[in-house]
Amino acid sequence: MRKVMSAAAAFATAATAMVVMSGTAQAGDDTVYGCRSGNVCIWAQGVEPFDDPHPTVQYSSYGYHNLRNQYGDHWVLNNQYGGATASLCYNYGGTNCYETLFQDDWTYENLTPVNSITLNRP
Repeated sequence: MRKVMSAAAAFATAATAMVVMSGTAQAGDDTVYGCRSGNVCIWAQGVEPFDDPHPTVQYSSYGYHNLRNQYGDHWVLNNQYGGATASLCYNYGGTNCYETLFQDDWTYENLTPVNSITLNRP
């Protein structure tokens, strides 16, 4: 089930304002708040990426990745390219997935029931 949240809209607005004000965005720099291009990133519980641009986890290889010690609400970004998606899954091993993040998608998600994330080839 896809979540549409006003927090995501507020985050996007704040993120755009930060880039405009700082003037640091450069062509070809696809790192987003510390999340390297091609990765799926998770920030610490309750952390706003624009306040602390240091994701606690970055996944870069296709397939499933079992989560460890990820409880409560976290920002998750699919910063992959070429149309690759990422899925949040209730079970270990990348099964029983319930949400798909398309390229450049963000979600603010309670990761307590989430046990794995998959990086899916386009």
